[in-house]
Amino acid sequence: MSDDPTRGLPPCPRRYGAVNWLGTWTLFMKEVRRFLKVHFQTITAPVVTTLLFLAVFTLALGPVAARVGGVDFAEFLAPGLVMMAMVQNSFANTSSSLIIAKVQGNIVDMLMPPLTGAEMTVAIAAGGVARGVLVGLVVALAMALFVPMHIHSIGLILFHAVMGSLMLSLLGMIGGIWADKFDHMAAVTNFVVTPLSFLSGTFYSIERLPEHFHAFALANPFFYMIDGFRAGFIGHSDGSLTVGLAVVTLTDLVLGLVTWKMLASGYKLRG
Repeated sequence: MSDDPTRGLPPCPRRYGAVNWLGTWTLFMKEVRRFLKVHFQTITAPVVTTLLFLAVFTLALGPVAARVGGVDFAEFLAPGLVMMAMVQNSFANTSSSLIIAKVQGNIVDMLMPPLTGAEMTVAIAAGGVARGVLVGLVVALAMALFVPMHIHSIGLILFHAVMGSLMLSLLGMIGGIWADKFDHMAAVTNFVVTPLSFLSGTFYSIERLPEHFHAFALANPFFYMIDGFRAGFIGHSDGSLTVGLAVVTLTDLVLGLVTWKMLASGYKLRG
């Protein structure tokens, strides 16, 4: 005879505390396993692409490349390429997760569990950050075989790696929720993410820009995350690190609030 006191009793709803930690962790792990399952595409491919960027720029300029920020051009370029790989993959992870779920019609599997908008925001965004940081680590290790990668400030490196990846994870979530089809998502990538990435000082110092373009660069939040991340390696920044820390943090807070509101309201998610 069974000693189970619940035997024969009708099922009752599971009780959760203020935060559904189990559900949040489960959704986060689902996002992580999703990109690890196709690691050749999500991790190996970005490494190859970033190394090609490094080879093209260093070989094209050759010995005529001037020193930038007190270091060789290749050493200046490498951290920017690492950060660009991180943010692009963070964006791709969250945006593809949501738009694919919407197009395939299984977004309901994400909305039905007892998760609040804040819990879904944290879980999905953290999955994007995990992919971005992992890609950045692998790219940096591969790049260190060809370019000196000195660490000047580990705090700056870690802060901008995590917060920069978070920024693009949240932006990818906003784009994925807003987009109704893959063409819409491609428009966000081509007309927002790519231009801001390439015009953020990844491949050059903004000190070389004309006066009127200099102000535009300083208004680009992508500039601050790349500038701060690079400063963690070479010890030189084109802008104020204090302003950069504030801009990156404030941008993440605003994007996080917008994402939470969109998920909590079911904007373009509930029929």
